[in-house]
Amino acid sequence: MDSSLVLIPSDTVHLEGELAFPENATGIVVFAHGSGSGRHSPRNQAVAAQLREATLATLLMDLLTAEEEHEERYTRHHRFDIQLLCDRLVAATEFVATLTETAHLPLGYFGASTGAAAALGAAAALGDRVNAVVSRGGRPDLAGGTLAVVTSPTLLIVGGADGPVIGMNREAMGRMVTTHLFPEPGALERVAELSATWFRRYFGSDGRAAAG
Repeated sequence: MDSSLVLIPSDTVHLEGELAFPENATGIVVFAHGSGSGRHSPRNQAVAAQLREATLATLLMDLLTAEEEHEERYTRHHRFDIQLLCDRLVAATEFVATLTETAHLPLGYFGASTGAAAALGAAAALGDRVNAVVSRGGRPDLAGGTLAVVTSPTLLIVGGADGPVIGMNREAMGRMVTTHLFPEPGALERVAELSATWFRRYFGSDGRAAAG
């Protein structure tokens, strides 16, 4: 497996990322972390490792700069700036498209917490360029009006005991027109398994497997 640290240009800043891809990768998944998290998140690292075992390349990145993360400890205003996070995810997608190793691969997003809203916003902006989206314990409701124009097949995963977030996800589902499922796994390994199956399903030769 090849891996490298990358700097992703986004407007006036550069974001740090970790790009890794197995031999004969069949797609790439870009991670959008949630509030107070980053590319070193043990949960996202664990999911990414399992996705790579399923022949999917991964890009784990920091959506905020080191300076912004420092500010966030006191202000907590960046983590809910969904448009900022969305714009940076779009920039990461554009970056991946410039790399020889990944430009030809179908692409999907894995979003957690507020990162799920950013993933859906980016998917709405990029349309058919995003083949699939997975949200883990996410806040898709924060994507607002962009939910109605998301065309990427979207999988929402919420723990069965996470009542408030289940409600938020169900409310968001009602505003979406894409195919979605709502399993409620209780273990991170199950999240990774479901995610790998979902991405590979929609990373077919045409990038748009039929919904089932």
